[in-house]
Amino acid sequence: MICSLIVFVKNPIAGKVKTRLAAKAGHQKAVEVYCELLQHTKNITIEWLRQNSLDYDKRVVVYYGDFINNNDLWTSDFFFKKSQNDVSDLGGRMRAAFEAEFTEADRVVIIGSDCLDITAKHLEEAFEHLEKAEVVIGPANDGGYYLLGMSQLHSYLFENKSWSQAHLLEETLADLEKYNLNHAPLLPYYLLETLSDIDTWEDFIQAKNRL
Repeated sequence: MICSLIVFVKNPIAGKVKTRLAAKAGHQKAVEVYCELLQHTKNITIEWLRQNSLDYDKRVVVYYGDFINNNDLWTSDFFFKKSQNDVSDLGGRMRAAFEAEFTEADRVVIIGSDCLDITAKHLEEAFEHLEKAEVVIGPANDGGYYLLGMSQLHSYLFENKSWSQAHLLEETLADLEKYNLNHAPLLPYYLLETLSDIDTWEDFIQAKNRL
């Protein structure tokens, strides 16, 4: 059994990352915040990799939004590196990443790099619950999700969605109900703990206060 964790990242370039946060804190501060988010995401993925799992092998693949950086914090001793598919739609890029990883792995989970609340425990729980559910989702407080996992590709989850909008989770769950993934004994889906993404300066301050 091989489990692949996709990490979607942006290159930390002023004016391209955390633009809503930058509206209040400035572009340079937005880059600093995003670099902190990247470091946190790296830390929890390494912790997940190091946890003993006797029944499956693990891999982490970092998918870059602009260009692959071979000299950044995502070192080759822990991480594979790829480019996101060159399409404007986030759903299309995610679908392409899942398709690629399913050629290498039996279970695939994707996360972004916007959440200070996510831990290695959430990653482990996601892969564990793919033994019992077709799809695993980590809901976010803003109406989206911070994690999505599958044991086989369900392409419709990437189609006709309100990406980065408050209805994304609702639309995703509606599709899961519509397609009625009832392959007993598997559940159609499992929801992890709800966490908060960092989109604004206020989000960041609140997340830091929780640490």
